[in-house]
Amino acid sequence: MGCPLLQNTLAGLILVLLSKGSNVLGAEFSHLPDNITVLEGESVTLRCRIDEEVTHKAWLNRSNILFTGTDKWSLDKRVTLVNTSNREFSILIDKVQVTDEGPYTCTFQANNKPRITHVYLIVQVPARIVNISKSVSVNEGENVNLYCLAVGRPEPTVTWKDQKYGLVSEGEFLDITEIKRQQAEDYECITHNGVAPPDQQKVRVTVNYPPMITDMKNMPANLGKTAILRCDAMAVPPATFEWYRDDHRPVENDNTLRIKNEKTRSLLLFTNVTEKHFGNYTCFASNRLGSSNASMLLFRKLSHTSHIPRCASALTFFIYFFCQICSHSSFVTIRS
Repeated sequence: MGCPLLQNTLAGLILVLLSKGSNVLGAEFSHLPDNITVLEGESVTLRCRIDEEVTHKAWLNRSNILFTGTDKWSLDKRVTLVNTSNREFSILIDKVQVTDEGPYTCTFQANNKPRITHVYLIVQVPARIVNISKSVSVNEGENVNLYCLAVGRPEPTVTWKDQKYGLVSEGEFLDITEIKRQQAEDYECITHNGVAPPDQQKVRVTVNYPPMITDMKNMPANLGKTAILRCDAMAVPPATFEWYRDDHRPVENDNTLRIKNEKTRSLLLFTNVTEKHFGNYTCFASNRLGSSNASMLLFRKLSHTSHIPRCASALTFFIYFFCQICSHSSFVTIRS
């Protein structure tokens, strides 16, 4: 806040010079200055109230003279005299800057006595993020280091928030060791100093990993009907899909079979099931990080009117299923 003794001495000296040799009998002033807080960019009025007949008056900022009476000494156009009378001697600072912070002194002479009033201007700046990590894409198992730099007056706090789980980490830096795919999300940086609403920005972290097939099952089908084989695979970046028959022939579209690829799955759509469609199918999912495959069977659905005795039905289905895998033969009947 500066040296009050030096400021008082300077203010008294100015009054001596202004009074052109008047006797100085003593000075009256407050030892602790009043604080005025203002946001950067706003305007503020510094008031100096006078209750006696004044002969000389002046405003100072540190060691700089701003006004002596109505004469302006400051070259700053933002500083103006807004009220000068027998009762008040006030100045206005427009569009306050951080450099305006500091001590201001109003000094006047009344009845041959210097009177001095101090005010300390505090300039606050809302917390603001000035530099933050860009969104990143990493492979699973790598380390991630995020940063978020903020400024403000008073000094702001910085917090990282996990959007998915609500976890909070204090400080400008967020370090994630051996990141997992479940940790891929938006991470939010929040900075706050109590001056204005918090400033916040998000960083997206993408975690790449090879395909993992999550859903597959054998499907029964009736001749002449429709059927679907489905292959679901989670992967980042998204997987590309290929289908193969049991003899390793790639499956291709025809008038009875269509392949439909979506973002996380591939479908084999049979529009008219025939004998040639029964068999084993392998789904192959891949991206630049790796691949995964799984096999499933399209088999003929057992008829409810089958002549198989009930006691043999379970065994019949097992034998039939085994035969479908090995030779894709027609239905095998077990006679009692």
